Amino acid sequence: MNDIGEPFLSEHHDRDGAPATDRPGSAPPVAREKPRRRGRWLAIAAVLPLAGALAFGAWRHYGATRDVMATARQQRDFVPDVRVAQVRGSDSTITVTQPATTLAFEAANIFARTSGYIETRKVDIGDRVKAGAVLAEITAPELDHQIAQAQATLAQNQATLQQTLASRDLAQVTNERDGRLVKQGWVTLQQGDTDRLTLEAQKAAVGVAQSNIAAQQALVRVLQQQKAYQQVVAPFDGVITQRNVDNGSLVQAGTTFMFTLMHSDVIRVQVTVPQDAAFGVVPGVEALVRIPELPDQPFPGTVTRIANALAPGTRTLLAEIDVPNPTGVLSPGLYCTVELHIPRKTPSMLVPAEAVVADRNGLHVAVVRNGAVHMQKVTVARDLGTEVEVHDGVAPGDTVILNPMVNLVDGSKVRADTTVAQGEK
Repeated sequence: MNDIGEPFLSEHHDRDGAPATDRPGSAPPVAREKPRRRGRWLAIAAVLPLAGALAFGAWRHYGATRDVMATARQQRDFVPDVRVAQVRGSDSTITVTQPATTLAFEAANIFARTSGYIETRKVDIGDRVKAGAVLAEITAPELDHQIAQAQATLAQNQATLQQTLASRDLAQVTNERDGRLVKQGWVTLQQGDTDRLTLEAQKAAVGVAQSNIAAQQALVRVLQQQKAYQQVVAPFDGVITQRNVDNGSLVQAGTTFMFTLMHSDVIRVQVTVPQDAAFGVVPGVEALVRIPELPDQPFPGTVTRIANALAPGTRTLLAEIDVPNPTGVLSPGLYCTVELHIPRKTPSMLVPAEAVVADRNGLHVAVVRNGAVHMQKVTVARDLGTEVEVHDGVAPGDTVILNPMVNLVDGSKVRADTTVAQGEK
């Protein structure tokens, strides 16, 4: 039994614990360890780049997060410098410049008042005339005949009146005589009534004749007035600016336009004032009229009259300014501008136009108080170009931001650039 067990143990020992050299036909132990080491090194070589990439990615992510947090912290703590300007109180007067038109102080379109032909035209365009001067003469021979006829009819009516008066006197005498005889019984009552009524009829006939004479006299005066209209005269001193007839022209009473006469020793300037400035416009307000072609020659004047009612379509007030024009340098129909110095009725503030921001919430400005932004709503009354006139939201002396950033909100911290504010003043 010992002989059999020993070889078994010897063989078993050889498999488990004996060196490889003791086994016939097997590799040495060192040769078996080399492949194992090579595999571990390959695994390590494969894992190292992946670990390096993960480490690099983690480092980049950490750096980006750190930068974002630093940027957020910087933005949170950042106090921007802003350009500012001061709100100013408006002046006591409003200066309004509006387009206007010059008109003649008096202007008349002269029409024919009688029908006929132009016998003589005595004036032409540009002629200066005096009141009562003859401008043209109209001839109408048929009018002379009508006047003669009317005068003859008047004489006839006057003769009829004399005849009627005689008949009335006769009827009166007869009535008085027969009235006494009726009382004495020598004449019948019928005859007495006839005489009395005949007298009444004659008296009425006298009234009719007198009325006919009055009517005919009025007709004669009408014809004589038409005769006087044959001389067309100037109603006032002025200049002929239009002529529409010539010698031999046919004219019709009331329809034929003959001349235009204008009196321009005083020029009337008409200007329309918008509603936002109209409340201070009254007679006596100072005005300055400027003609584009005469830039160095302003014409001072004052508001003489106003319409006292705004035009519903344009919401403007019509005002007139009288400007003396003794030298005639101004002509009717010129385009001009009128500068009105209107006393202000309601206080207002002037804000730089670049400080006003418009968004879905309306118009507002960014006011700086104690280094913080306060968004204030404003109501614009007038746009003056570089400035706007507002009625509410700010007060004189307030500091407003020029061209405020879009990310500014109530409470944002800013640093006002005082040098810019002083420069804006």
